[in-house]
Amino acid sequence: MNYIPADVPSQKKELYQENLNTITRNSEHLFLFAGDQKIEHLNADFHSEFAHPKHLFNIAQQGNIGAFATQLGLIARYGNQYKEVNYIAKLNSKTNIIKQNKPSPWQQLFSQKYKSTDPISKQMWSVSDVVTLKNESQLKIRGVGYTIYLGSEFESEMLTEAAQIIWQAHQHGLLTILWIYPRGFAVKKDDTLEMLAGAAGVANALGADVVKIKAPTNAPHHSAIEQLHLIKQAAGNTKVICSGGKQVDTVSFLKRIKDQVHKGGIAGAAVGRNVFQHSLSDAINMTKELSRIIYTR
Repeated sequence: MNYIPADVPSQKKELYQENLNTITRNSEHLFLFAGDQKIEHLNADFHSEFAHPKHLFNIAQQGNIGAFATQLGLIARYGNQYKEVNYIAKLNSKTNIIKQNKPSPWQQLFSQKYKSTDPISKQMWSVSDVVTLKNESQLKIRGVGYTIYLGSEFESEMLTEAAQIIWQAHQHGLLTILWIYPRGFAVKKDDTLEMLAGAAGVANALGADVVKIKAPTNAPHHSAIEQLHLIKQAAGNTKVICSGGKQVDTVSFLKRIKDQVHKGGIAGAAVGRNVFQHSLSDAINMTKELSRIIYTR
């Protein structure tokens, strides 16, 4: 990622490079601490000492991460208490309340009242909002993030919003990260090589700097590691990072991340639950282990 996209104006190139170098530590890699679950998963991931949003911010400030991704609203609420954190401002989110229920053939053909439950996540804040908060607060907002549900019947709306966000963010020297997940009635399986490589290619075509995708699993014709190499190829010069997923035992999780980065050749990981569903001290130690894996060649 040692280049500057052509849509970054000359007067913003230095800022773009600074933002890039800071969160990647002058490398090709990124450890993104993901903290957008307060909307995405409601309270399912949070209990006892993990419930307060400050737990996320304490980890982000005291831990060893590249950047902390969370909604712009949370950054506005807590950022002044955590000014040393490098932020990625998430511009859209949705809850998990509305379930994706496939309609019967009868409903699809005859019901005028049928309403699709294909997922959609609309933009809630603009790049202009991010720039205003950044300038007024002097917080270290390094970039913006946006989720696309590829395959949803509403994908065109999300693709259009993402394209405009990327363009506008680059105009201000901000980095752009897309979360891309294939979902919807048309998607039979969301973790096939075709889907994941396709998602990576879409991110590249939209101009994103980084794409976060679901991690592939072993398949009959391609191991998970082989798939990562093919996904990386499809992504071109957009960097690929994999989501951490649900909390699993620490040893297995760290091995998986190490294999993905050092054998699969991707740029890093976006980890949330496998970090913040620990006590503060254990979470900080986890960030140190992850940074060692991701940023050490």
